[in-house]
Amino acid sequence: ENLTWGSVLMSYNAYPPDPEIVGERWRAMWRERLEHAVCFPALWLEHPRRDDYWKHGSVCEDFGAVICPVYAIGGWADAYSNAIPRLLAGLKGSRKGLIGPWAHLYPHDGVPGPAIGFLQEALRWWDYWLKGVDTGIMAEPMFRVWMQDSVPPKPFYKQRPGRWVAETEWPSPRITCKRYCLDGSRLSTTLTTVKTQLDVRSPQTTGLDGGEWCGFGAPGETPLDQREDDGCSLTFDSDPLRERMEILGAPVATLEIAADQPVAIIALRLNDVAPGGASTRVTYGLLNLTHRDSHEQAEPLQPGKRYLIKVPLNDVAYSFPARHKLRLAISTSYWPIAWPAPAPVTVSLLTGESFIDLPVRPADPRDADLRPLESPECAAAETTELRPAPLKRIIERDRATDETIYTVASGRGDLESVKLTRIKAIGLEIGHTMLKRFRIGEEDPNMAQAEVIQQTRFRRGAWKTRVETRTRFCSSPDDFVLEAELTAYEDDELFCTRTWSRRIKRDLV
Repeated sequence: ENLTWGSVLMSYNAYPPDPEIVGERWRAMWRERLEHAVCFPALWLEHPRRDDYWKHGSVCEDFGAVICPVYAIGGWADAYSNAIPRLLAGLKGSRKGLIGPWAHLYPHDGVPGPAIGFLQEALRWWDYWLKGVDTGIMAEPMFRVWMQDSVPPKPFYKQRPGRWVAETEWPSPRITCKRYCLDGSRLSTTLTTVKTQLDVRSPQTTGLDGGEWCGFGAPGETPLDQREDDGCSLTFDSDPLRERMEILGAPVATLEIAADQPVAIIALRLNDVAPGGASTRVTYGLLNLTHRDSHEQAEPLQPGKRYLIKVPLNDVAYSFPARHKLRLAISTSYWPIAWPAPAPVTVSLLTGESFIDLPVRPADPRDADLRPLESPECAAAETTELRPAPLKRIIERDRATDETIYTVASGRGDLESVKLTRIKAIGLEIGHTMLKRFRIGEEDPNMAQAEVIQQTRFRRGAWKTRVETRTRFCSSPDDFVLEAELTAYEDDELFCTRTWSRRIKRDLV
């Protein structure tokens, strides 16, 4: 995500000013903007620890500084939903939280559905706090979420079955901890003191069925059937559930581990295994083991030394049906969501003191009385799609070279098959295309390469501009290597170009 979002942000910041808004100054303004462009992937790579660069924008550094009322809203298919329960737990003033099933979209455009009347909900909030109108919003529960029903794994969900549930406070005293101990290959509710060493050294390709880190409601973003990734991991299965079990919050795993390298990552997935064997990812968590005690003060592992670590998984609301099994899958890679460690790693897990705690939510009859959320409304600008560009996600494996290539592309996967849209009211045509390509081998983490190519076009009458970015990323055991290009055109003539070439020392990552 460092490379993808950093590249997208670099492109966004390079867009030209609209001459209908700023007049003839637009060229000078655009050139100044381009000359001061920032290569965000390089900037972020220079801050691999939680230093002052990251702290200054984090409210958790001083929750008490936030004195205004807060209504935090997000979606389970988004990448940022963890922030909502954290805010509710950390803030002391008036606060509310709402999490639906959506990806990184406004809730009135929410996919997966159901979408809601976000604008009406926002109006209720503003009317209460800015106008003094008693809309009833503060009499409602603090935390409302979409409890997701079990679903078979699919690359896209237009709708996500489930129901709205709520807690009057968060953290909620109603949530109970259910502990599953790692016992052999089982998740057991019975405490075991028998220590068994289990080793895992996952192929570097493990994680290809994990979907996008941050979804935008597009086809192919959600995790696929996890059985292939499960086969590359240590797995622990529960007995079939006797009755429905619902969780709300962040599962936390406590593991006794050792590694044979000073730098290692670990990926944990909690899956819902149907009676037929299909494995649906419910939530997951990642940890760079050099950050086991602190994201601020990383420490290398001593090969062979045992450590007791905690790995929180992402917050989730999910309902496991009766007869389904829970599966905890543990791997040493999760590509391409996580960049691999500098060398292949074997992690040894010891059962006996290893377990996972699940936040179980009991049924609450008051959920049936929750105020219905209104239907979506919006006043979006009228647009015309001039040229579609369907999204493709392709995995290629070359057994001769031991290379696996994962490509995400719109249209034909080149810069000519741009998706074009016209905003009718202002006569502006906008085109955008992006290609992401990730390469890696099963054994060698230093075969990892990533590339992001983008083009955005703007046209109105005789005014025609475009911005292109190319970002390439690879690594050696000691360094990250990043190359980036930003090129801007007016009327197909070169207007400005910027290039970056950086070699950044790996810092326990």
